[in-house]
Amino acid sequence: MRLLVRDRVLGIGDDYWIEDDQGRKVFLVDGKAMRLRETFELKDMRGRVLVDIHAKMLSLRDTMVIEREGEPLAKVKRKRLSLLRNHYRVELVDGTELDVSGKILDREFAIEYDGELLADVSRRWFSVRETYGLQIVREDADPALLLAVAVCVIRLAEKEREGHGDDD
Repeated sequence: MRLLVRDRVLGIGDDYWIEDDQGRKVFLVDGKAMRLRETFELKDMRGRVLVDIHAKMLSLRDTMVIEREGEPLAKVKRKRLSLLRNHYRVELVDGTELDVSGKILDREFAIEYDGELLADVSRRWFSVRETYGLQIVREDADPALLLAVAVCVIRLAEKEREGHGDDD
């Protein structure tokens, strides 16, 4: 499965559609306005919320939380003690950990579980600069979760760049 994401800086109140490789709208990222913290909902075509994404309040390190039906599903944060600056860890509630690494701000990174590629995020498939793709490699993978992970790591990397003023 390959998804097409129109790249833009996410902010509170931002909404955008994610399409499949045939140009059909598949998911809506709904940025919730009027909230104290950054909150995004990933919805299907019928408007059903698949996952809720929000910044964790009162955290020492920037962390984003992914919830499904009001229950925690995963936490996303930059991996500590990593030599790679663009290395993030996804801790699922069942104890599973996913690794995300690559050039996050360039939209060139991989999402892996135990060394196995689950999804690849890349701009190289598209001629339009403001577009990147999420190619889900495993058929049994959860597309909503992997898309939420991609949104989280991109937002965390952008917040870190904004806060530190470096170019990555």
